[in-house]
Amino acid sequence: MNSILEVTTFRGEVTVTVSKGEILEICRFLHSDPDLQYHLLIDLCGLDFFPQIPRFGIVYHLCSLKNNQRLRVKIRVGETESTPSVESIWKVANWYEREAYDLFGIRFENHPDLRRILLWEGFEGHPLRKDYPAEGPDFDKPFVPEV
Repeated sequence: MNSILEVTTFRGEVTVTVSKGEILEICRFLHSDPDLQYHLLIDLCGLDFFPQIPRFGIVYHLCSLKNNQRLRVKIRVGETESTPSVESIWKVANWYEREAYDLFGIRFENHPDLRRILLWEGFEGHPLRKDYPAEGPDFDKPFVPEV
């Protein structure tokens, strides 16, 4: 299958790297297949591999209560690319995808409400990117506390 790029096992945990274009179809299969039933999306997190191309990674941590198994699914996404949202499969992905968007700038297609979740709307940049200044964007300015 061309969708599966790599399968690794470490300490009994399986990680499957797939192509980003197939992630929605693969997640839908993992969720709905009667033998697998990965009904829980435990976590969805972003990774920054700067300066590699594609720059970002997304990791989906899934759990099947029926089989008592966990599965890690990974994709890579370029800086100017987007990936399909899995919110239609797992509603909790709404919050996780918003967090990845807010902190990394990763865009999710067909997300119902893709806006910042931790930072305010006027905030410039994405603070978990490796090229974001560690001191913050305005470190050279004096700190003046609000009165």
